[in-house]
Amino acid sequence: MSVWTELVGQDRAVEVLSAAASEPAAMTHAWLITGPPGSGRSVAARAFAAALQDPHDSDGSSHEVRTALAGTHADVTVFATEKVQISIAEARELVGLAQRSPSQGRWRVIIVEDADRMTERTANVLLKAIEEPPPRTVWILCAPSPMDVLVTIRSRCRPVNLRVPPAEAVADLLVRRDGIDPELALTCARAAQSHIGMARRLATHPDARAYREKVLAVPTSIRGVGDAVLAAQTLVEDATEQSKLATTERDAAEKAELLRTLGAEEGARIPPALRAQIRQLEEEQKRRARRSLIDLLDRAMIDLLSFYRDVLVTQLGSDVPLINQAQTQQVQAMAGATAPEQSVHRMQAVGLARTRIAAGAAPLLAVEALTIALRPQG
Repeated sequence: MSVWTELVGQDRAVEVLSAAASEPAAMTHAWLITGPPGSGRSVAARAFAAALQDPHDSDGSSHEVRTALAGTHADVTVFATEKVQISIAEARELVGLAQRSPSQGRWRVIIVEDADRMTERTANVLLKAIEEPPPRTVWILCAPSPMDVLVTIRSRCRPVNLRVPPAEAVADLLVRRDGIDPELALTCARAAQSHIGMARRLATHPDARAYREKVLAVPTSIRGVGDAVLAAQTLVEDATEQSKLATTERDAAEKAELLRTLGAEEGARIPPALRAQIRQLEEEQKRRARRSLIDLLDRAMIDLLSFYRDVLVTQLGSDVPLINQAQTQQVQAMAGATAPEQSVHRMQAVGLARTRIAAGAAPLLAVEALTIALRPQG
């Protein structure tokens, strides 16, 4: 198994990164890996970090490669935030870490996932460190597109662009890596629009597939304003419940671990001197829960877009395959009952809802405005 095995459908990127790992003349100190969500940005970054530590390992069996891929290599740091933004304090920690020489590997590698979550002030903290790092330090930033990163940062990085992998390649990965049934793997890969992480979640979590079915039922269930308001409430409540399921157990474990570290008993009265640290943890957990909810709702919006996309291509008589093949009957019914202009307007309404939610609007209000816009007109 090669270090690049899980980076599916990205032959050109693998060629560039593997050449840089093995040829000093092709190497540079800062990289910007961009691509659509689910294209494998973080997978590419980790594989590149592993290849840098041992460029002569062709099958991924060496200790350096295995620990780099597992996230346990002493000289490979992967920074991934679960908050809405990367803070200045976190950026300063990375700058300090980048100044250290590698302790056991060939390179000290700093991977920053979601580099698009840096504000201008945060990015400026990293600017000097990225522009003039120590001789054996490499920065690898990941973002959806170059435009999502401050121009002064991206101008100092070598770009590597990833494309959306074919659904068949994603399905093959799920079968090989996770043992998923081939038919289910292909269905989930198409439903996730080749988003590798989402395809895996759909294939391994029946509740995720059930929630997606609810989302895709919204367009045909809305008959008026009352239906729209109820549909919005159901979507947000279900997303909130899924978010809680994903974070509650982890939050409780983190709080118990902090109390143990501080020497306080769980359930006992917290001494005043320790309350500030407990409050800080709770605030971090609230921010993480909000991001989880926003991400779930954004995925629901993408699923709605895929439905109206299918309606539009059916209306236009295109021969491209449907994303939601299980909903073919509903797609055809709506395509026959509405005009292409209506499908475009509804897709625009979904895009506006995504923008509003990302900008901090109350999720329920944003989704209600969307579902009302999706109701039959005229």
